[in-house]
Amino acid sequence: MNTQDPTSATAASTRVWLVTGATSGFGRSIAEAALAAGDTVVAAARRPAVLDDLATTYPDRLIQVALDVTDATGIDATVADVVARFGRIDVLVNNAGRALVGAVEETSDQELRDLMELHFFGPARLTRAVLPYMRAQKSGAVVQMSSMGGRRSFPGVGAYSATKFALEGLTEALAAEVAPFGIKTLIVEPGSFRTSFAGGGALQQTAEMPEYAETAGAVRTGLTDSDGKQAGDPAKAAAAILTALDSAHTPLRLALGNDAFDAITAHAEAAREEARAWESVSRSTDFDA
Repeated sequence: MNTQDPTSATAASTRVWLVTGATSGFGRSIAEAALAAGDTVVAAARRPAVLDDLATTYPDRLIQVALDVTDATGIDATVADVVARFGRIDVLVNNAGRALVGAVEETSDQELRDLMELHFFGPARLTRAVLPYMRAQKSGAVVQMSSMGGRRSFPGVGAYSATKFALEGLTEALAAEVAPFGIKTLIVEPGSFRTSFAGGGALQQTAEMPEYAETAGAVRTGLTDSDGKQAGDPAKAAAAILTALDSAHTPLRLALGNDAFDAITAHAEAAREEARAWESVSRSTDFDA
């Protein structure tokens, strides 16, 4: 099981990384950090040619592959190809994703299903695909790119948070299951970072209902207005992830950014206070002795 002790350890020797959503944002920053550390990166994305500039810099250690993480057949083929070429996969980073803003009532079944396929079922299948190889080599790490929205939710992000809550629940169980095989797990929970998350094609919005203008509507406006002004630096996030992976005691969860740390800890404290306030009712439901 992962612990919360941040004691450092010597980094592992050269590793093979498989990073999804590697063309921009956290995915690209993680790929760049791993390459700078001397590792090999298999960068998976729907449009891998976007990484041609990085491939020019690291022609022998960056491998571009086309992969849609909602394509089960493509996942299995990609993992098999990586293992056939390098004999191992040391770090899987499930990073591919996008935003969806809208109130729960504004969100359709199809929008929910599509987002769950991208943020939950795809990473779950990729994780299952790499585990046999990691178990055989008795080492490895699975990095799940979640969000501070994977620990708390608020108006306008119910669907997004639901997918991240699901991924975190799966990974918390996974951590205990694979630790005996020498496999690490790391759930990354970023706050607002200067990526394409709040703008461009990564941000999708549901159809609007006027009834939710003051709640979800405020988030729609605030998120788009924040694009390019976020405090978080993706390069520093990538460095923090490598530091956590190279630690002797990799944490199960790692919040990134002042906003994420403050929001997650405040939410945990509020939940504890609420539980204590209702403790007597909670404890009153057992059969009488």
